[in-house]
Amino acid sequence: MVTYTIQEIFTKSVVQYSRKPALSFVDDHPLTYADVRREVDHLIQFLRTHGISHGDRVAILGENSPQWCLAYLAVTTSGAIAVPILTEFHASDIHHIIRHSECKIIFVSERYYHKIEELDLASFNAIVLLDTFSLLKPTTSKTTLRKLIIEGGKELQKIRTLVMELAGKLPSGVGENDIAAIIYTSGTTGHTKGVMLTHKNIVWNATQAAKLPNITSNDTLLSILPLAHVYECTIGFIVPFMCGATIYYIKKPPTPTILLDALTKVKPTAMLSVPLIIEKIYKTRILPEIKKRTLTKFLYRVPTIRKRINKMAGSKLKQVFGGRLRFFGIGGAPLAPDVEQFLIEAEFPYAIGYGLTETAPLIAGSDAYKTKYRSTGPLLPEVEVRIENADSQTKIGEIVVRGPNVMKGYYKDPERTAEVLSADGWFRTGDLGYLDEDGYLYITGRLKNIILGANGENIYPEVIESIINRSEYVLESLVYEEGGQLVARVYLDYEKIDAECASEQATESHVKQKIKLILETLRTEVNQQVPSFSRVVRIIEQPEPFEKTPTQKIKRHLYITN
Repeated sequence: MVTYTIQEIFTKSVVQYSRKPALSFVDDHPLTYADVRREVDHLIQFLRTHGISHGDRVAILGENSPQWCLAYLAVTTSGAIAVPILTEFHASDIHHIIRHSECKIIFVSERYYHKIEELDLASFNAIVLLDTFSLLKPTTSKTTLRKLIIEGGKELQKIRTLVMELAGKLPSGVGENDIAAIIYTSGTTGHTKGVMLTHKNIVWNATQAAKLPNITSNDTLLSILPLAHVYECTIGFIVPFMCGATIYYIKKPPTPTILLDALTKVKPTAMLSVPLIIEKIYKTRILPEIKKRTLTKFLYRVPTIRKRINKMAGSKLKQVFGGRLRFFGIGGAPLAPDVEQFLIEAEFPYAIGYGLTETAPLIAGSDAYKTKYRSTGPLLPEVEVRIENADSQTKIGEIVVRGPNVMKGYYKDPERTAEVLSADGWFRTGDLGYLDEDGYLYITGRLKNIILGANGENIYPEVIESIINRSEYVLESLVYEEGGQLVARVYLDYEKIDAECASEQATESHVKQKIKLILETLRTEVNQQVPSFSRVVRIIEQPEPFEKTPTQKIKRHLYITN
């Protein structure tokens, strides 16, 4: 009988793949699975000696690293509850999360230590520097941080010496329905909720997700998304760890130069991404290269020739990713239609997945060879979906889901739990979509984003945004209702505009005039492609990138005032 706990998969992996490399920074010597077992044993004993028992909450605040993974494994396999915190959160949000979850210990990296300084640190059982697992005293201040890193390291070394005398057995009593993690979401509405995920939610989901690209011990992954988000944690960490694969992390923020260097060195066979990354590569690197010559720009309009050009571009793109990539998972937000069309014609091994934090996360997905244009793929086995209040013509309705991946509820929030989770386990996703005849799921937008037209028509702003975003001058957009009319905000590709204006030796007034013309032309072109009730009356220039969630969804509530 399969037992779906992190403790169970940890025990199997560290034995079965003991000599294989497990976790590493790019350019560092990897920790083997045997090394991981030893370090996790040390940390479990450390947690025990500092009063952590079954069900206690432990916060993890830090950038992606092998140490982050070790802390997570130690907390969850010991029966305690991990509270991963997104580093992008404001200090006040982090304070709220730590207090709300009543964490007894905090693992924090040096880079983000300043975000917890205002807390009453003396109230915690321990504060541990994630970078080195050094113990920081409650009186720690910025001026003494470096000194205490050294002193704390000595104390943790005592724990390591002590644990060498123990059998190294994991604590017993971790059950499938025990909470493994509480994930505080940063949604597009600004409301933070603590999603309680059980061991079974996470491990069952990982078991099913691993089958899509068939991850094995021969795979190598490069992690570029935040581990504190369930998408990367479950699919980018638990899945490969369960399968004996090797995961590499980047020490610095993944700028294009740093990412390119890491891809060259690691040569990953599998990666996870959000649409924004591949969309930027397409719009700022691939498309300009294709269109810089008048002839290819003209020929690109011919479908048969465009496909050949895209296929050649795809071969180059695969080499940029190291030449071994066989699975490039995309999730977290909708992928632009024109970019997906390019990926298909480029024969790039992409796959779309759909899910939420509340579903641990995957609901539907496919491997790189069974994708359907604009679909997120078929449902995972044992996951049930029904489309509620579906439109009689479009068949679009709210996606409601039930299965082993659905959360236990929101922490300390029975009211909001009851709003979305029924007594018999059906979870209201708030997403709109439909299933085709092959069982493939399509997402059309968010229920709360629907705009009602003058005659009661349903207007899906995400559909209009996808058309706007096809423009070579647009990087991102947001459509909303204002005074009974549709308005769009667009963030333009100013690098492209500046380059064109520089070649034309344009004055500042000419640049402004060019932008005005781009916006008006864009409005005309968009309105020719949408129904009359979905026409945009005004397009506003957004002066800076939209603020986004960790999965790169625009925080709509910050820009919509009515």
